[in-house]
Amino acid sequence: MKQDFDLDVVLAHIEEAIKPYPKAAMFDLFERGYNSLFEQLISCIVSIRTLDETTIPVSLRLFEKARTPEQLLQLDVPTLTHLLYGTTYPDQKAYTMLGIAERIVNEFNGELPATYETLTSLKGVGPKCANLALGVATGQAAISVDVHVHRVVNRWGYVHTKQPEQTLKVLETKVPREQWIAINRLLMPFGKHICTGTLPHCSTCPVLPWCEQVGVDRHR
Repeated sequence: MKQDFDLDVVLAHIEEAIKPYPKAAMFDLFERGYNSLFEQLISCIVSIRTLDETTIPVSLRLFEKARTPEQLLQLDVPTLTHLLYGTTYPDQKAYTMLGIAERIVNEFNGELPATYETLTSLKGVGPKCANLALGVATGQAAISVDVHVHRVVNRWGYVHTKQPEQTLKVLETKVPREQWIAINRLLMPFGKHICTGTLPHCSTCPVLPWCEQVGVDRHR
């Protein structure tokens, strides 16, 4: 018999459980001083379909050359593609980043407005990156749902959705706003290292008493 689900208690247990593991890439980069909205957005684009173990060093390499839209526009496509080596689709991401930088310089005088509507109007920026950049860089209440967050909350039985975009909408109705940023900060490393996609560590998981283990056939 599972205990009644208490999100505060569950997140507190996860906070403790993930301490031995690396922080999610965007939060790690923020603590290193790469905390502008532009830097966070660019790093999130680097991270698309790319592991954190690659996202962080590639972002650091890129920021050695360019940390502002103006500086990024000084790089040509081959140079930027080379800096992005190691990520998926580096040439496509180079064009995306240059397009974003150009709009920021030409339309916003170099200052990226900190609104969800503006960020998602940029070609190549979806809800996940928009919310993650806003939450980490500005502290705005925003939930970012990646594959880990989507899997974990469905496995708990906390939501019942098929796509991350659906999960985002449901979480916005169920999670208190003061916890929105924590959702990705905690559940991304939790999903990567403990509540894994295959063979999750259920036997040692601190939130097993609340988890319905939806879809779990085998576990460690």
